[in-house]
Amino acid sequence: MSERRVHLSRSARPAYDALEAFAQTVGTIAAEAGIDDRMRELTLIHASQLNGCAYCVRVHVDRAVAAGLTADEIAQLPAWRESGVFTPRERAALELAESYVFIHEEGLPDEVYDRVGGILSEQEYVALSWLLVSINAFNRITIAGKYPVPPRRGVHGAAPAE
Repeated sequence: MSERRVHLSRSARPAYDALEAFAQTVGTIAAEAGIDDRMRELTLIHASQLNGCAYCVRVHVDRAVAAGLTADEIAQLPAWRESGVFTPRERAALELAESYVFIHEEGLPDEVYDRVGGILSEQEYVALSWLLVSINAFNRITIAGKYPVPPRRGVHGAAPAE
């Protein structure tokens, strides 16, 4: 039995289209600031993981793989502080992602802002911040709508067919 949920992306299409356009604008700002595909996808996956958005995790893992990230690098995201596979810039982006996801707890702490700002340029900080505003909005839409994430069959890494 499937649960029926209103999908905001279908129910108020103009609002969703505006969010899509916003995401495109933010993507352009990020690219112009020097945020490469690798850093962008690492950041978006990590925020989606922390928010518990399986749908967006899948979308951005697919994009990360297309951008050349390995399964090992993607698997290291939840343990990025202990992992040696991320650059200082990527680590700053991942820390910023955590602050945006949990912004309701203590805002964006000065120590995080200062640490991230000591690694990233102002333009990179601004671009990553807008990417995080965007992904947090998409995460909330897909979580509220319980967008399905069924097992994949016949794809490398998918569960074997029964």
